[in-house]
Amino acid sequence: MRSAPRAFSEPEILVGKPVVKGTRLSVDLILDRLGDGWTADDLFKSYPRLTPEALQAVFAFAAEVLKDEDYVAPAKAAA
Repeated sequence: MRSAPRAFSEPEILVGKPVVKGTRLSVDLILDRLGDGWTADDLFKSYPRLTPEALQAVFAFAAEVLKDEDYVAPAKAAA
């Protein structure tokens, strides 16, 4: 698995989920929080080991993964 400088995956940590290096914070947890409306400041207050550089690595990791995937647009709902 390719990884951003501060995001990585090891089988022993969170069953191999990509995490922020030096923490047990998974990339998907951080992205879920942001999707729920949390701000970067909310994240930094709640997770003191998370740094601005690590948050940037989360975004870089997510972007890299999306580039490697074929995107399938969801079907439009019937009106």
